[in-house]
Amino acid sequence: MKAFVTGHQGYIGSHLVDVLKQAGHSVVGCDIGLFEGCGWEPLVKPDRHLNKDVRQIEPADLEGCDAVMHLAAISNDPMGDLNAQITFDINRDASIRLAKIAKQAGVPRYLFAGSCSVYGQGEKLDLDEGDPLNPLTAYAKSKIDTEVAVSELADDAFTPVFLRNSTAYGHSPMLRIDLVVNNLLGSALAYGEIRIQSDGSPWRPLIHCRDIARAFLAMAEAPREAVHNKAINVGANSENYQVRDVGNQVQRLVPSAKITYTGEVGADPRNYRVNFDLLYKLLPDFRLQYNLASGMEELHRKMVEHGFGKKDFEGDQFVRLRTLKHRFQLLG
Repeated sequence: MKAFVTGHQGYIGSHLVDVLKQAGHSVVGCDIGLFEGCGWEPLVKPDRHLNKDVRQIEPADLEGCDAVMHLAAISNDPMGDLNAQITFDINRDASIRLAKIAKQAGVPRYLFAGSCSVYGQGEKLDLDEGDPLNPLTAYAKSKIDTEVAVSELADDAFTPVFLRNSTAYGHSPMLRIDLVVNNLLGSALAYGEIRIQSDGSPWRPLIHCRDIARAFLAMAEAPREAVHNKAINVGANSENYQVRDVGNQVQRLVPSAKITYTGEVGADPRNYRVNFDLLYKLLPDFRLQYNLASGMEELHRKMVEHGFGKKDFEGDQFVRLRTLKHRFQLLG
């Protein structure tokens, strides 16, 4: 398989290139380098690299590709809210345009990195793909709009698949600490304090970033009829946690750190526990390699090896929002 991966130098994309190449596939990577200099460890290189804005991809760029794996995006709620219009331009409009170009170029499969955040303020627990969507942010809305528009392109020759990914965490060569698990562990190492900004009650489905990459590979290799034009929650039922559970896991790894509920964000309306039965029904051989405990143990070990501390926690390198604020002129 020849895979075209957008955002291949990102937090998940750096794993995806490695996962694809280890499975014997060739990779064309497309990345504008927006977070250049944010790397933590060396990246596995694709077979071919395009330094190109996803809004400028043309059919010729996709020649001979068997799948587009579209990760590139303004990548979470706070960054999306920084400039909602740019979020919609890139996360929605460019994603729809790319799907149309992929179809035009004869690429048979289009895998889109969606998000479980589309459930937003869940009306009930254990939300499945058929439950009402309740997006609370520009980021989540952009994901839904893309699903709706791209779904209309599906036909016998073009298979879109929408991966509604759980909240990512864990070690990556392109580390991020602006994610709840990584942030709480980083806070413990930087300050000796596990700073939970809510009351700790909201539910989140969690998944290691490498397991998201593995899910992309599984969806690309799956029989067409199993995944054709489906939105699929990506995670595991056992990997739903309340934020306070994450804090307790951090304290297990850093016993000297104390848990503090700062309450600075008030009552977090984003509260969703998600059901993943469909994923395992469609892909019965797929399993996550990590659970929260093993993923956090690995990340803790890596942080200690790298000497992660207050300077890293307060700097720009591992916080995408801070870097993005400095580089927004590249996106306009």
